[in-house]
Amino acid sequence: MGLGTKNRQKQTAELCKQHLREKYPDKLELVEEFIVEVEGPPKNSDVSRWGQFTDIKDIKKEMFPAPRDSIRKLAQFMNQRH
Repeated sequence: MGLGTKNRQKQTAELCKQHLREKYPDKLELVEEFIVEVEGPPKNSDVSRWGQFTDIKDIKKEMFPAPRDSIRKLAQFMNQRH
């Protein structure tokens, strides 16, 4: 895997995490739990897993995650917890 790919994966992960933290500032504990659920534990985290939340057709235009997918996944996760 090239350095460009790794950088894009890191960028996608950071954008997704930032979006979730900004969207749910009052539920940061659940957001952080969800982030670990996606990436795995810190020692074995895998930022490439955030790729499942990107809209592949828009990647050619710009590198932004599909927020509605993130929101839907977070809602499912939160419903499982409560």
